[in-house]
Amino acid sequence: MIPFNKPFLTGKEVYYMFQAVFNGKLSGNGEFTNKCQKFFEEHYGFLKTLLTTSGSDALEMAAILCDIKPGDEVIVPSYTFVSSALAFVREGAHIIFADSCKENPNIDPDKLEDLITEKTKVIVPVHYAGVACDMDKIIEVAHRHGILVVEDNAQGLDSYYKGRPLGSIGDFGCVSFHETKNVTAGGEGGMLIINDEQYIRRAEIIWEKGTNRAEFFRGMVDKYGWVDTGSSFLPAEINAAFLLAQLEDLTEIQNRRKDIWKLYYDGLKLLEAEGYVKLPFIPDYATNNAHMFYMTCRNLDDRQGLISYLKKNGALAVFHYLALHRSKYYTEHYTERPSLPNCDRYVDTLIRLPMFFELKDEEVQYVIEKVKGFYKDKLSK
Repeated sequence: MIPFNKPFLTGKEVYYMFQAVFNGKLSGNGEFTNKCQKFFEEHYGFLKTLLTTSGSDALEMAAILCDIKPGDEVIVPSYTFVSSALAFVREGAHIIFADSCKENPNIDPDKLEDLITEKTKVIVPVHYAGVACDMDKIIEVAHRHGILVVEDNAQGLDSYYKGRPLGSIGDFGCVSFHETKNVTAGGEGGMLIINDEQYIRRAEIIWEKGTNRAEFFRGMVDKYGWVDTGSSFLPAEINAAFLLAQLEDLTEIQNRRKDIWKLYYDGLKLLEAEGYVKLPFIPDYATNNAHMFYMTCRNLDDRQGLISYLKKNGALAVFHYLALHRSKYYTEHYTERPSLPNCDRYVDTLIRLPMFFELKDEEVQYVIEKVKGFYKDKLSK
């Protein structure tokens, strides 16, 4: 069976993890944490980065820094993972769900204006599949209304919008290093990107359980204590060590994933031309980090049939998000029933094909031929 995902190991992870253990500093904010953060700040020019235990934790830190109060409204796309909304719900926010674009699952910026009220505090664009949202439009609307922007960049590391790395454009950016992402911190991990100097000090305090411990380690204070809210958002050093090994091979990882993505795209173009599927749309302003290869089918029956057909033929393909505006939690706690037709369409028709570093060219071609075979079989019936 060709799996949907398989985490890649560079071979240096265990060696660096051993070094972390040998150093005798296993808790967070040690040598490997600092090396990873320095990598991101130097490689991408991020103002300040803080490693976290997950992308969800990065979002929760951002929600705290946005100073969310009960009743504040936060605009989130419905076609996303629950953490995009839950981080703000935990702070008391009222979630306003937005529809996706017609051409890709990203939030539709042209519909934001109608969703904004005097209570709107934050907009959360999610860069689906590592392809940038239209950030100029989003930032313009946000700035005009005095609204903060938190980029959910869980899937978008090493992807760009008009030459700017994703995560660096809003007030905050949030990255995931879950095992399904292009690089991982050993299964779980994340990072908060802070793009405004005024938030850095408080971010470090929130990161360190509400204490000024980071300032103590830098010799800025002679003792540290509880000064604000916060939580235990730091990852262990062994996770940072694992991540550093991956980051050192980032170019190789990215190049291979992009080669696989192109093989899929070129091999399935004919099916799109014949009207059976829609392939990913990459706007001119965006780059592609090859986080995933997805396509949309004509309808739910086609999508479910194709998943079953591929599984019977030894390849695991999967659908993606269920609409948050139709979730059990939302329908039990909210009275609004928004109409989000593009989101609903992606829920029913989007399929993701196997994508991981060690996927062989011949395996990609096999999946392509089986996808074509599914539609050929449908035509013959």
